[in-house]
Amino acid sequence: MMRHLISAADLTRDDAVLILDTAEEMARVADRPIKKLPALRGRTICNLFFEDSTRTRISFEAAEKRLSADVINFAAKGSSVSKGESLKDTAQTLEAMGVDAVVIRHGASGAPYRLATSGWIDAPVVNAGDGTHQHPTQALLDAFTMRRRLVGRDAGLGKDLNGRRITIVGDVLHSRVARSNVDLLHTLGAEVTLVAPPTLVPVGVETWPCEISYDLDRVLPESDAVMMLRVQRERMNAAFFPTEREYSRRYGLDGDRMAKMPEHAIVMHPGPMVRGMEITAEVADSDRCTVIEQVANGVSIRMAVLYLLLGGNDSAAPAPSTTRTEENK
Repeated sequence: MMRHLISAADLTRDDAVLILDTAEEMARVADRPIKKLPALRGRTICNLFFEDSTRTRISFEAAEKRLSADVINFAAKGSSVSKGESLKDTAQTLEAMGVDAVVIRHGASGAPYRLATSGWIDAPVVNAGDGTHQHPTQALLDAFTMRRRLVGRDAGLGKDLNGRRITIVGDVLHSRVARSNVDLLHTLGAEVTLVAPPTLVPVGVETWPCEISYDLDRVLPESDAVMMLRVQRERMNAAFFPTEREYSRRYGLDGDRMAKMPEHAIVMHPGPMVRGMEITAEVADSDRCTVIEQVANGVSIRMAVLYLLLGGNDSAAPAPSTTRTEENK
């Protein structure tokens, strides 16, 4: 494994499959009466969150505690950052305290990369979301969920998503989840199609390893998984579509559209969902929707990432090499 996890594009096919296979082992911890491993006992991990977050922050904290790490939660609000302290000064403070890893979420694209390469801190850095750039652990948990549903929990070990057709729908322009998923799913062999209004398609998207469509109904019958994205109004500075009703009519997923999908196809959403806009309650509450599974799988994936980056104790959990099959050696 590499030293940091900054972008999904940095992962090779073998890296990604190793993380997914290790996460499968970590998921078994959730079935135990005591959901803990001593793998990172004595290690200190800081969750450095400059942006509001619920799912990602709690997911990382749960993963760290299940690995027996000591956890420091840092929120920009109410800290010295609100008084003007720079990222460099915050990082150097953490370095002086002797943290062993930093999980960072920041509103500025590139902040985790800057932290990892600046020399301010000598610890692995995990990107928990930076601006509209990347969110690699979200892409990994999405791929983990797809592999479990489309290939099988045990049958998927050592395998990728080769040949699977994934459709990502919605606000691609402002979505770090979309960028990360396109990179990772391409690495894992999947065929990705982006569906969005022309105003919410990024400039330069033609260089991405994916197809572009503006017609959701055309691609649904060919999709193995459909991922709906939330319209990120907090990042918008202009009107990107006429009305919410118009957006929902053309790009929302309702029961009629879900019926056009193959029987095995699943519906995904990174959360939080805006019911009635990009997804209806009927779809969100259906058996095909994997939103709750994605949340649970996020803890397993983040346990795997931290375990591999920090070189967890082999006696505390199955060694990563034991989860690899002959197929991906």
